[in-house]
Order: sequence, then structure tokens, then C-alpha cells
Amino acid sequence: MHVIRNLQHGGCVCLLLLVIYAYYAVLSGNDDSGFDPFEKYGYFLTWILFAPRIFLYFPLVFAGFNFLGIICYHTFPEKPQLQRSPLLGPFFCFRVVTRGLFPELVRENVERNLQVCTSVGLQNFMFEVVTDIPVNLPKNPRTRELVVPHNYTTRNGTLFKARALQYSLEPGVDILSDDDWIVHLDEETILTESSVIGTINFVSEGKHSFGQGVITYSKDKIVNWVTTLADSVRVGVDYGALRFSLRTLNKPFFSWKGSFIIANAAAEKHISFDHGPESSIAEDCFFAMMAFKEGYSFGFVEGEMWERSTFTLMDYIRQRRRWIQGIYLTASSRKIPYKYKMGVILMSASGLSLPFTTMGFFFGFIWPLPAWNGIHLILCSFLGTILFLFMFGTMKSFSIRRTGALQCVLLVIASLFCAIISSVLENVAAIMAWLPHKQPEFQIVKKDIRLQTIV
Repeated sequence: MHVIRNLQHGGCVCLLLLVIYAYYAVLSGNDDSGFDPFEKYGYFLTWILFAPRIFLYFPLVFAGFNFLGIICYHTFPEKPQLQRSPLLGPFFCFRVVTRGLFPELVRENVERNLQVCTSVGLQNFMFEVVTDIPVNLPKNPRTRELVVPHNYTTRNGTLFKARALQYSLEPGVDILSDDDWIVHLDEETILTESSVIGTINFVSEGKHSFGQGVITYSKDKIVNWVTTLADSVRVGVDYGALRFSLRTLNKPFFSWKGSFIIANAAAEKHISFDHGPESSIAEDCFFAMMAFKEGYSFGFVEGEMWERSTFTLMDYIRQRRRWIQGIYLTASSRKIPYKYKMGVILMSASGLSLPFTTMGFFFGFIWPLPAWNGIHLILCSFLGTILFLFMFGTMKSFSIRRTGALQCVLLVIASLFCAIISSVLENVAAIMAWLPHKQPEFQIVKKDIRLQTIV
């Protein structure tokens, strides 16, 4: 098995390099460096064509981190094995924060996740659901339901999910000791044995205060195949930039996700989620940067958890718009010094400038511009890496063992078409993010599969 995994990893690295080379061959064939663009197109059009090229450089560092994450670390690691008895570990609080709009989904997933923890042998744990609307969890000594009072306000006026998270940390509400650990989940997050084992091992090592692992979006019920394949890039990013940042730098250079977060209780209480309205749109990103500023160490957690992609294309767009807006608010916050948020600044610039970057990419085929030596290789490395992440994320989500070789190949090919659709949707989200809003928005996407028809 070890030899097979090494061959799989070697094949992935070769595929990454092949995709980059293919991009280079296509774009190089479209380049003509033997002319003066000012003479051919005129000064006005030439400057219009050159301007979008500037935006192509914003995502280069992000692409570089993904490239290094794929190259430097095994892309097909073995499933984690328990390093110590789960009976000897600290207390775990699996915290689910929800608006309470889908109570049946919350109850079903809590019960399902309880069974996973029990099957691993975990004893010292509970599930805590923090909700705005009661979900009426069944009575169980391992569950606790916290209903956030309607009149509750934080000291700094924090809103939405961050408000609920802060409520769970308030004196008189919080029941955790400083040595306990919190595992943050979304209401649709499904634990796996590998993620529970990875969490136990991560905490047992005692090296870091915060950690995060991989989330996949196809292992549970699939509602929308387009959004699921489009989200395959997020799986690739988890194995790429996220893993490289947390394992090599031990810092969330490009932030992190809002679930599968492992946090030491004392560290989370120290950072808190009460940083005002600007932290309320992308509370996970803002929290990560505040913890980064305070010097806490981050690590990568082995194993994977399952979630579902958005059910509709419109929800996909709304989700991305919120991310762009929230990351911008984090990048522009005066509470975080520049040296701790350079990655987030680059992410924000990349997201907001995406329509201009896309426009410049297509303009390059219509009105090619000369490029100095090496520029195509740099740009193709970026574009090829991003495209590869869609393919790789699909391979990790739909393995040959699970779907068969033919279906896996077809899904990888389909993910390339979904990458194009994703690019269009991301551009729409970026344009919507530019539109003025009267107040911050945190829209809830549909997550209960019982309300949808599988397509």
C-alpha cells in the first residue's frame, strides 16, 4: 500500500507539472514579442490592455503556497492511527453554531456524530449546540443546547455567528476549563473516524493551540453536482495552501475555514470573537488573524470531515460574495497590523479584482502583448496550479476505489468544465461585492437536504 500511495503522489506531481506546461504551451504560442504594442494598438488601448495584467500578480503567492503544499507533502497520506488511548485524552467540546432554521438537520447530525465519537472510543466529550432558535435536542448527558437570548449584545456590538460564538464564551455560560478543547463544526458537518482520530492525535502532541484539517463535499449526499464539483478546488486548497501554511509556517497566512477548527479553550477565550461588526461577516478569518497577531501556533490536523456544497448556484454566489466582503473587512481592519495580514490582503485584492483579471486574460487572446522572458512561465504556473486543484480535489473526493476508474476520469473531466462555471460565478460574486450595501449581510444558505430535490 505504501508503494501504491507513493506512485499516486508521484502521478499527482507529474500531472501538476503537465497542466502547467500545457498552459505554457498554449499561451506562449499566442505571444508575439517582436512588436511595439504602442505602435500597433495606440497608447490608449495599450494601457487598457496592460492594466489588468497587474491584477494577475495578486494571486501568485497563493498559487505558490498551493504548489508547495502539493509538492512537499504527500497527497495520498495514510489514514491516521491513534497514538494514544482516547480514554486518557482531555475533554472535547464539539461546538455547533446554528441559526436554528433547520432543527431536524441539527438533531440528525448531532446523533450521527455522537455515534462516530463512540465508535472511536472517545469518552471525555460533549456536543454543544449554540442556536438563536431552539432546536429541541433530545435529552442526553453528552449534549447541551444553548439558546442565545434575543436581547444579548456583546461589548463591541459583534453580530451574526460571531455573536453566538461569543455568547458561548461568556462567564456563567461557558463551562469549559482552560485545558479543554473546542472542535468547531457547522450544522451540516459530518465527523469521520479519521477526523476524530486526527483530532485526538493533534491535541495529544501538545504543540499547537489551534489546528484545522481537510473538508470534502462529496462523501455525503450530493444535491447539486455543479456546485459540488466547483467546490473540489476547496479540497485542493486544503491539501495545498492550507496544509503548507499550517505545517510549515504554523500560521494561517491565508486564513482558514469556519469549521473543522480545533481550539484550546483558554486560547479561544483569550482571543474571543467580540471584535465588532467588521469581524462579523467572516468571523473565522478575523479570528485567525487576531490569533496570528497574538503569536499562537497553528498546526494541520490529519483526517477529513464531510460537508455539502451549496444547493443552488445563487447560494453559491451569495456565499462567495460574503467571503469577499468579509475578507476585505479583515484586510482593512486597523485592529490587525499589516505584517500579520499580508496573505489576507492579497486574498482580498485577488477577489475584488477578479473581474478585471478575467477581462485581462481574455483580452490577451484578442490583443496579445509582448512579455519579458519568464513572465509566461510565472503566469502559467499560477493558472495551471489553480486548474490542477480542481482536478486533484475531484480525485480526492471521488477516488477510483469508490467510483471506479471510468467514472473518476469522467468526473475529473467534468470538473474542468465546472471550473469555467465556477469562474463565471466567482466573477458575479465579486461584482456583487462591489455594490453598496446599507448594512453588513450574513445570508444563510439552504442546508437541509429534505427541502431539496437531488439533481
